[in-house]
Amino acid sequence: MSNHGSHSDEERAEPVWHHAQEWLEEDDDLDMDYQPALEGSDEDEGWEEDAEPEDEAPVLGISEENPRIEIGNIQIELTADDPVVGADNGWPTRIPAARLFELLASSGLQNILDAHGLTANQFEADSEVYSEEEDSDDNGSYMDTMRHRLLGRQRGRKDKFPKVPSDEGIELMGEGQFGTDPYFVDRLKKRKDVFAKNLMWRELGVDSYGVRRRADRALAQQMIPGSTADKIIHFDSRSYSGQFSDDGNFFFCCAQDFKVRMYDTSNPHEWKYYKTVDYPFGQWTITDATLSPDNRHLVYSSIRSQAYLATTDPEDDSDPTVLDFGLSPGQRRRRSWGSSHFGIWSLRYSGDGREVVAGTSENTVIVYDLETKQPVLNIRDRHHDHVNAVCFGDTSSPHILYSGSDDTTLRVWDRRSMGDGREAGVFMGHTEGLTYVDSKGDGRYVLSNGKDQTMKLWDLRKMMTTAKFETVDPSDYTTAFDYRFHPYPHDYYEPHEHDCSVVTFRGHRVLRTLIRCHFSPPGSTNSRYVYTGSEDGKVYVYNMDATLAGTIDVGKATLNSRPREPDVFATEYEMSGDMLWRTCVRDASWHPNAPVLAATSWNGWGLASGTCTVHSWNDGADNDEGEPPIGKSYDDKLRFVPSFNNYQENAPPVRSRRPLRSRPVPRLVVDEYEDEPW
Repeated sequence: MSNHGSHSDEERAEPVWHHAQEWLEEDDDLDMDYQPALEGSDEDEGWEEDAEPEDEAPVLGISEENPRIEIGNIQIELTADDPVVGADNGWPTRIPAARLFELLASSGLQNILDAHGLTANQFEADSEVYSEEEDSDDNGSYMDTMRHRLLGRQRGRKDKFPKVPSDEGIELMGEGQFGTDPYFVDRLKKRKDVFAKNLMWRELGVDSYGVRRRADRALAQQMIPGSTADKIIHFDSRSYSGQFSDDGNFFFCCAQDFKVRMYDTSNPHEWKYYKTVDYPFGQWTITDATLSPDNRHLVYSSIRSQAYLATTDPEDDSDPTVLDFGLSPGQRRRRSWGSSHFGIWSLRYSGDGREVVAGTSENTVIVYDLETKQPVLNIRDRHHDHVNAVCFGDTSSPHILYSGSDDTTLRVWDRRSMGDGREAGVFMGHTEGLTYVDSKGDGRYVLSNGKDQTMKLWDLRKMMTTAKFETVDPSDYTTAFDYRFHPYPHDYYEPHEHDCSVVTFRGHRVLRTLIRCHFSPPGSTNSRYVYTGSEDGKVYVYNMDATLAGTIDVGKATLNSRPREPDVFATEYEMSGDMLWRTCVRDASWHPNAPVLAATSWNGWGLASGTCTVHSWNDGADNDEGEPPIGKSYDDKLRFVPSFNNYQENAPPVRSRRPLRSRPVPRLVVDEYEDEPW
């Protein structure tokens, strides 16, 4: 979850600050009130529409004679304990704006500059001047190297993005691996193009068994849930992840208040509150949770080396069991709360329910045996940055593992042949760190989300061999982009020389947090789609050919769904003059048996709270005559909240402003709310 990709050995020798480091110190030094660096708002981004031309971009001339910056009514004065060093000693007396901007950005003060139209891109000319002034013997910083690399990328070719629709994706759809293509006669005569016609042809029953079965599958795969929310479940802290069980009877949601809430979803349209479990002495948030295949146990983690195992039985209120991932294989568990020298970012149960695999901030992959309560595998010294995501490759076997890291690689591990401790193969193609990986469960296909704003589909048969990977340096293709604070300019992206992915999906935004992606289930969607959350408040659903099948606009569905509360200002995630309603969809889960999707989001005024919204297929209808009424707000125990609903009904209109959004993929469904603010 760190900000940079992998570096060379020389560059890794110098420590790089990361916001999680404060959480990973000894317990005595922890500041539990720590908040992340403040971020800019959508309102702040609006200045780009009226920005000055590049040739008139402001340049901050800082010198010994003028150590002050004046931006409107903001003044920044530079002072130092030691006298200014002269140019004769090898240091320039003039500090360039780009270097100053980097210092401000690291502390969160870059939002002040953003609000006044001063961004890193506008300081490119000043950066070039500074590079000429630097001494040739100076090694320079990592940021300098990355900046020059980006300047070179901006002069690259224009056709650098993968072709859409993808030829490989079209081939996969035709093979039946991912959904069913319409019969050519149906396309020619334009029949069966809507749900009602599909239903009529199925009810006629004139097809043979094979064709009829194909028609049934095609019927299911058309039911993409809509933006209108059946329910809006509110939490007083940000929601980080939420998933249905494999059979669809259970749903859990993790929040930043160190609680995991569980719901009975055996009726996917009418949820029931089930149980809540806590993480004692957690750090920052609950990072992930995973449910056992039999739905009886839940394992959940925080930014600590311990996870907890809790029963899902609502009648069982016993304390959770400690799972210490910090032990060495064969070491007995310590009688303590354990250390926080590393954190767990990702957890997954094995298909047989006997093991849990974890990805950590210590750049390791750990497999934990639940029967012996000990780690049985600890993969070290292969990844060169945080392991943000892990999963098992096959639901029927625990041998194949996948791990995605901030070193930009997705690695494949075969536990049956790890005598040398190396991976079985590597997937390369992302140019920034990975935020999530998901396996189709067939031991062949895997999906990943990356900070380069792409989602990629991989085929195990096309992975790079370990021998070839040893000749490649992944850091040659990455930048210093910080996904937490800034949009990702198209100029940052450059095609990876060794990209071995099958299909690349673009259009969503992987910003602010580790946003997750998934394969759509075979039962309710015929495995037709892949889908992902997005920082712009939507769930993006893609066909396998990389075209956009549809979006679920969580931001529009939840706008003004709770009143402004005084304590929100104490936990505000952004710094701006207005407290705006913001939505960032971090996770989404498609019900395995019904056309229902649950989206878990940072959602509310200043992104200070969270929601879990339930969306179902409704054939485009905005209203539902059934009971209970749709789009209403509930608390975490599914109790109706009249004050929230009254506020939403009487909320003032939203100020009109065209949001800045890119649409790099063709849309198969026109969204009439595409340019409407929320």
